[in-house]
Amino acid sequence: MRAVLIVNPNATSTTPAGRDLLAHALESRVKLTVAPTDHRGHAVEIAGDAAREGIDVVIVHGGDGTVNEVVNGILDQTGTTGPAPAVAVVPGGSANVFARALGISPDPIEATNQLVDLLSDYRRRKSWRRIGLIDCRERWCVFTAGMGVDGDVVAAVEAQRDKGRKVTASRYIRVAVREMLANARREPSLTLHLPDREPVTGVHFAFVSNSSPWTYANTRPVWTNPSTTFETGLGVFATTSMNVWANLGLVRRMLSKMPDIKARHLIRDDDLPWLRLTSDTPVACQIDGDFLGPRDAMTFTAVPDALAVVAPPAKSPSDLH
Repeated sequence: MRAVLIVNPNATSTTPAGRDLLAHALESRVKLTVAPTDHRGHAVEIAGDAAREGIDVVIVHGGDGTVNEVVNGILDQTGTTGPAPAVAVVPGGSANVFARALGISPDPIEATNQLVDLLSDYRRRKSWRRIGLIDCRERWCVFTAGMGVDGDVVAAVEAQRDKGRKVTASRYIRVAVREMLANARREPSLTLHLPDREPVTGVHFAFVSNSSPWTYANTRPVWTNPSTTFETGLGVFATTSMNVWANLGLVRRMLSKMPDIKARHLIRDDDLPWLRLTSDTPVACQIDGDFLGPRDAMTFTAVPDALAVVAPPAKSPSDLH
């Protein structure tokens, strides 16, 4: 089995020692090539080359942004129906939402041991787990996208990262609170279009999910659509009010151990085949925690069984809480 290990040396929790330990552990299971990234978009190029060369597995040691680049690099070459490398992840970022949603430990050493066991198990089963993705037309989304305040938060966090500031959960929360308060003074511009329903106007922001939880605040999961998984359609979570007290109550529900996500100003649905967001004026958009830029329209489509992954079997939604 041939594998390429793509390492983002600038990710929050990657280190040369961790990379070497991971490579050493993998070399007993696969014929390995190690490829560090050195610029934004480099993982797209490396993963595309791996797909063209018929590599069996592309292993990502980095954060969610690197995972997104790898998935787009592979599918740009193969599509969702052609032979393509499976994707494995050893977390190296700050949140590592995708890996954790797959059932991969956030601890890099434990994740390495998991990966070695999963590679060995594949030799017996001869099949990988397959997951659905979100087709955003201009690029693939792996686990979450958003328009409105969500995009503003990601843009602000990226600006701080560009200034050399380390992105932590507490910094992300501070930025999110600031952007929420700033958005509270703006008129809503989004319209939400769902299958077989009248459009919903007056939307302030919307999250689109492909898995659960939506993200993590350190070790605590943050829920928006608890029953949305990689094996279902899409989840949507959108609000028609920026009232501070109403949204504080909603946040408490999102952080609950047994989430019951509801509010009068909340539009939430699951297992959607597609949804579309339009805006009177361009608003910030993010995909997998990467700022895409301002957009006045985005269409999100669920694509089942789009990607092979090296991960434990899927859990039922009730097992996630």
